[in-house]
Parts: sequence; C-alpha cells; structure tokens
Amino acid sequence: MIGDKMAKSISQQITRELYSAYLYVGMSAYADGIGLKGVANWFFVQMQEEMVHAYKFYAYVNQQGGKVSLGGIDKPTQDFTSVKDAFKKTLEHERTVTANINQLMAQAKEEKDAATEILLQWYVTEQIEEEANPTEILQKLNLAGEGNGLFLIDAELAKRTFVVPAGVQVGYAPAAVA
Repeated sequence: MIGDKMAKSISQQITRELYSAYLYVGMSAYADGIGLKGVANWFFVQMQEEMVHAYKFYAYVNQQGGKVSLGGIDKPTQDFTSVKDAFKKTLEHERTVTANINQLMAQAKEEKDAATEILLQWYVTEQIEEEANPTEILQKLNLAGEGNGLFLIDAELAKRTFVVPAGVQVGYAPAAVA
C-alpha cells in the first residue's frame, strides 16, 4: 500500500513525465520543420520513452492502491536557435528530471517505503542514460559543427528506434481488487 503523500508526489512526477513527452514532440516538430528527419526521429522516440515513464508510474500507483491525481501540463517552448540549442535544452531538462527522481527517492527513504525505492531505482538507472545520450550528441555537434557534419549526425539519429523496456507492460493494467 502506498501512502497518500507518496502517491501525490508520484502523480506530480507523472505530470512532469507527460510534460517531457510534450516537450520532445515540440522538439521533433522543430527538427522536422528544418528538414532534419533523423533529429526529428530521435526526439519522437524520446517522446515515446517519456510516455512509458509516465505509464510505469501510473501503473505502480494503481497497483499499490493509491490514487493518481494529474496536474495541468504547461506549454513547452518550441523556439530553438539551432539543433545544438535543442539538445542543450534536452540535457538541462533531463538534469531537472534527475533531480526530481532523486527527491522522490529521498522521500521514499524518509517514509521507509521500500517498494517505491525499488521502483525508483529503475528511474535512477534510466536517468543515467537520459543524460548521457544528449551529452554524447552535443559532443558530436561540437566536433562536427552544424555544417555538413550535421547531416551525418542526422543520418545516425534516424536509426534510433523505440523499444519498450524489459519488464514494462504497455497497455492498461487495472489495479488489483482488494
């Protein structure tokens, strides 16, 4: 059984994950609009991952007998000066998400909620990747510049595909009836 305070905090994180998905749709639209289909693909796959993150939290709260209460989703920026700018904003955003996950972990520890700690460990590990990916892309953009090298990076990013993480069942999973 999840406590009301933890269910509320995770519900806030669900809203933040949905915002992340919304942000990445906007970034995908930006890249698509300037003709970089590979970059657009990378951001679209990122959006799909964020939706899974939100769903995983949603399913957990329900399975633990808690109440999911969603908040409003703010409009994300769609104004970028360059692809590099979009990836800088991605890295900044993911660092904020990492801080939010760390706050949830601290709360779970404080509340002695071992089940939520186990769930959150998956997100802690996931955030390592979420920060590493844009960091690597930014390094490549710094080396290649935004000239012809950008087209090679675009072609590389076009290869990214969405894969549902192991152990995550996507689809409606009703909470167990008590």
